Amino acid sequence: MSFLQLLNESTKKKWTFESPMPIQEKMIPEMLEGKDIVAQSPTGTGKTLAYVLPLLQLVDGTRQQTQALIVTPSQELSMQIVEVVREWTEGTPITVAQLIGGANMQRQIEKLKKKPTIVVGTPGRLNELIKAKKLKMHDIRYLILDEGDQLLSREHRVVSKSFIDQANPEKQIVLVSATVTEEIELVADRMMDEPVHIKVEAQELPELGTVVHSFIKVDVRDKTELLRRISHIEGIRALAFVNHMDQLLMKETKLKFRDAQIVALHSEMKKEERKNALDSFRKGEVRVLLSTDVAARGLDIEGLTHVIHVDVPKKTEQYLHRSGRTGRAGADGEVLTLLTYNDEKDYKKLTKSLGEKPVQKIWHKGKIIEGNSKTVSKKG
Repeated sequence: MSFLQLLNESTKKKWTFESPMPIQEKMIPEMLEGKDIVAQSPTGTGKTLAYVLPLLQLVDGTRQQTQALIVTPSQELSMQIVEVVREWTEGTPITVAQLIGGANMQRQIEKLKKKPTIVVGTPGRLNELIKAKKLKMHDIRYLILDEGDQLLSREHRVVSKSFIDQANPEKQIVLVSATVTEEIELVADRMMDEPVHIKVEAQELPELGTVVHSFIKVDVRDKTELLRRISHIEGIRALAFVNHMDQLLMKETKLKFRDAQIVALHSEMKKEERKNALDSFRKGEVRVLLSTDVAARGLDIEGLTHVIHVDVPKKTEQYLHRSGRTGRAGADGEVLTLLTYNDEKDYKKLTKSLGEKPVQKIWHKGKIIEGNSKTVSKKG
């Protein structure tokens, strides 16, 4: 708990956790010392607080100036971070504003006129506001790239680099992500000032739940029907991933027509539609949330019983990133892949690093059961 002694009284009073997470212990002292950081820790292991808590100590809420920028690849993640910041700044002069696409830009400009201490936003909207000279990057002393592997990927790299280049020359840059590839490390090293590299391994984490990795063999044309059936299993709460937007839209249309207990989340939805979809899933009105990797980026959903790979992901990092959303905080979970004949070779490669062989399951009388023993899966 040593790092807690470094935090101010207001933060200490709000700390109610039994013990800090490894990423918080490793990262908070380094950030308070002003170092640039590249930090990797699995999904759902406390990365947000690892940078929010020191950030609240580093900024000065009494100054009429926007001092910190938190960049995220998705609207949902931005909204979640804003909620966390608001919770921890209650009763302090520190203010926060959300700058995301899909929301009214004029209102965001009005908020910026009030000089919020911290702004949180998505690359596209932030770039618009900077170009319109409404967000003054020269004032930014603290720049956080959350889900940094996404923000420094080729799609967002130019914009993210422009944020770094335009920020105050005395800036501190912090990148956090569940996966950091060698390429991203090299890019980060070029953009940062001798960054400290922090990595938390899965075995360092407390209270790991048991996560079963399993698969059901299925023809491509039968995947949508199998998803519909899974959505009617009592007690299931699943986040289901497809690789491509067109596939998601097609499946969503068919599933809605068949009254499946499923909602979809994708980047073309309006802000209100996304919120409604997430709310209905969180409240348990539907059992399966169907999404692409981009739309589900940074989503924090408690109590997921299953992650379903409707499509086999392309890379191991992608498989692990998706899979890390179940089996959190001591709860058990299952990672189920709908496996076609053509994907078997790729699936074997992806799951090689798991340490144990995935279990084959079958669909039997409304339940997912083990293919060999015919015993009902606990999570079925």
